[in-house]
Amino acid sequence: MGNIILTGDRPTGKLHLGHLVGSLRERVKLQDLGNYDEMYIEIADAQATTDNFGNIQKVKDNIIEVALDYLSCGIDPNKCTIFLQSEVPELSDLTFYYMNLVTVARLQRNPTVKQEIIYRDFNNTIPVGFMTYPISQAADITAFDANIIPVGDDQLPMIEQTREIVRSFNRLYGDTLVEPKAVLPQNEACHRLPGTDGQAKMSKSIGNCIYISDSREEVKKKVMSMYTDPNHIKIEDPGKTEGNPVFIYLEAFAEEKHFLEYFKNKETGEVEYKNLDELKAHYERGGLGDMKVKKFLFYVLDTTLEPIREKRKELENNIPEVYQILFDGSDKARKKAQDTLKKVKKAIGLDYRNDQELIQSTIEKYRNNNRQSEN
Repeated sequence: MGNIILTGDRPTGKLHLGHLVGSLRERVKLQDLGNYDEMYIEIADAQATTDNFGNIQKVKDNIIEVALDYLSCGIDPNKCTIFLQSEVPELSDLTFYYMNLVTVARLQRNPTVKQEIIYRDFNNTIPVGFMTYPISQAADITAFDANIIPVGDDQLPMIEQTREIVRSFNRLYGDTLVEPKAVLPQNEACHRLPGTDGQAKMSKSIGNCIYISDSREEVKKKVMSMYTDPNHIKIEDPGKTEGNPVFIYLEAFAEEKHFLEYFKNKETGEVEYKNLDELKAHYERGGLGDMKVKKFLFYVLDTTLEPIREKRKELENNIPEVYQILFDGSDKARKKAQDTLKKVKKAIGLDYRNDQELIQSTIEKYRNNNRQSEN
C-alpha cells in the first residue's frame, strides 16, 4: 500500500487564513512534492447539512466558493482529485456500518465535537448527524485507504477516533482498513491560528476571520482592528508578544524577504528589522507601537494574498469549468469508494451476491429439510 492523502473542508463559507496556514499550504506542498500515489480533497457538503438542514442553499452556494479557494491557492486537479461528498453515497453506507463500533459516550467525549457544539450553541438540540461527525469523517478517510491526513491540531481528536474505528473493525472482521496518520504544519504558529479578536480559534461561526478571498481593503480593515496586548497602551510601554494575535500571524506568514523589503531604508540601504525576533524584542522592551506592527502585518498578508486574488478572478470567469472539475473528481472518487465498500461488506459478511458458500449451504439446508419432510 502506497501513500494516499485525504483532506477536505465543510462548505459553510469561504475559507480563511486559518485554513490557508493550517492545511491548504500543506496540501499544495504535498501535491507538488509528488511523494504520494493518490491525493483526494473532499468538499464535505453532506456533512455540512447536519447543522445547516434549514438552510441548504448556504451549503450549495459555498461549494463553489471553497472550490475557487482551493484552485486559487494552488490545488491542481491534474495532481489530485477534488470531489463532492454528496456525490459519493458509499460514504454514507460506510458511516452506517462504523456506527456500531463507537459508543455515544465516546462521541460525547470528543474534544473537537464538544468545542463545535459550544460554538454553535446547540445545548440539548444537537442533531444526531452532527454528533456522528467523527464517524462520517472516518468513513471519508477509510473509503480511499488514506494513510496521510494533513490537518490543524484542532482535528487531531477526529483522526484519533478514526484510528480507533479502524482498529476495532480490523479486530472484529480481519485486516481490512488502513490506519491513518495526521500530518501537522511544520510551523507551530500554523497549528491553530487565533481569531482577529484574540479568541483561541479563527472561526466562520464567530466571525473573527480574515478570508482568503477578502479584498485588499477588507484585509486592511480587519488587520488594523486586530486585538493586541491590552496593556500596551502607550508606545513606550513594554508589550507582550506571546499570545498576541498580530505576532502569531507574523510567525505564520512573515518571511525574511518581507523584512528586507518593508523595513529597508531606501536612502541608506539599512534594514530596521531583519527578522521577527528583532521586531519582537523591540516590542517587548517598549518603544514600538501596535500600528506600526499592524501595518507591517498588512503588507505581509497583502503580498501573500495578491497572487491568490488574481488567480481567483481568472477562475470566476470560467465557473462551468470549475463545476466540471468537481463532477469529474466525484466520479473518480466514487469508483474508489465502491471498491472499499465491497471490501467492508465482504469482511463483515454481507456480501450476499458473491457468497457462493452461503448460497450453496442454504440450498443444501432446504433440500435436506424437504427430504426429511417427505420421509
